Amino acid sequence: MTKALIIGGGIAGAVTAMALREADIEAEVFEAYEEGADDVGAFLVVFANGLEALRVIGAHGPVVAHSFPAERLEFLSGTGKRLGGSALAGAAGGTDTGPRTLTRATLYRVLHDEARRRGIHVRHGKRLVAAETVGDRRVVAVFADGSRAEGDLLIGADGIHSVVRKMIDPAAPRPRYTGQYTVCGYTRDVRPPCAPATYTMIYGRRAFFGCTAAPDGEVWWFANVPGPERSRRDLAAVTAGQWRQRVTALLDGDRTPAADIVRATGDHIVGSHAYDLATTPRWYSDTMVIIGDAAHAAAPNAAQGASMAVEDGVVLATCLRDRHEPRRAFAAYEELRRARVERVVAHSARMARRSAPGALRRVVRDVMLPRSVARGGDGADTWLTGYRVEW
Repeated sequence: MTKALIIGGGIAGAVTAMALREADIEAEVFEAYEEGADDVGAFLVVFANGLEALRVIGAHGPVVAHSFPAERLEFLSGTGKRLGGSALAGAAGGTDTGPRTLTRATLYRVLHDEARRRGIHVRHGKRLVAAETVGDRRVVAVFADGSRAEGDLLIGADGIHSVVRKMIDPAAPRPRYTGQYTVCGYTRDVRPPCAPATYTMIYGRRAFFGCTAAPDGEVWWFANVPGPERSRRDLAAVTAGQWRQRVTALLDGDRTPAADIVRATGDHIVGSHAYDLATTPRWYSDTMVIIGDAAHAAAPNAAQGASMAVEDGVVLATCLRDRHEPRRAFAAYEELRRARVERVVAHSARMARRSAPGALRRVVRDVMLPRSVARGGDGADTWLTGYRVEW
């Protein structure tokens, strides 16, 4: 039986392992961290396309059970003017098929629980430092603790700063820092400003802000905050109070509920860098391939990172099932995925530009956004969330 070594135990790694198991391919996951997931304070949306890909491998149930629906968008200007509202792309499918909101840590946990239930092994504390092809196209992975693992192929699901990407192509481009932090927070000490299953999106004068309410009334919010790129250590050292002060200062002066929501938030605030990776020239070698953020990463504005990772894992598994030689399978996977994911990256970059502060941009947006909403947006239901994996 073919054996795959999956580097990275995040969303892409767990889903790929389960999809490979459905394709009768053995998979073992190697995660650099000792336990848990990074970026644990963030929340995300799994859209209809991501849920349907999970449904293909029978893994959608736990995600639906541990999340709540996201059905509508409401847009406000920094003056408090309503710019319009619309159904969220893919919401027409129903509560078990439409967009779902949950924390990144919850998604990580339920996917790992499901993977373990299926007998998939996840090895923690395994930071990849080298990989080489030996013998008849077997691949050996070497980890920082001195241990080794051997398989028929190696899948890099190791995120935006992928080690595997550099092993495949030492000249691979670096991810681009977008110049913004994504700051997330949670509070029960304020009245929800929106109806259930609704996201309120606010184009502030100096920062973009969005929020929704969990079924228990807790307000979940995020803000796009400009700032310089920091080291991992320096970013982790920023306290909740410092994030609160920074975000509140940017939102004060707008005539919206955003600043009050942030001000009412206690210590449950976390910030992370926003990166994108528009294109990666080489996705694979004879024995190695990259998926998810390791191959392509979108700015968070389109909120498709998790769904793209899920799609990637299931599509790669179908290609490996149907083509026994890894390189042929990798080529088929790239042919099926590249144009779509690069379009998503470009789409998210355009959304980021539209939400950026600026007087002229604000005037144009306040005129054009209501017209766009009235026309039904950009057709994302069709090309983006309407996508389905053919298993």
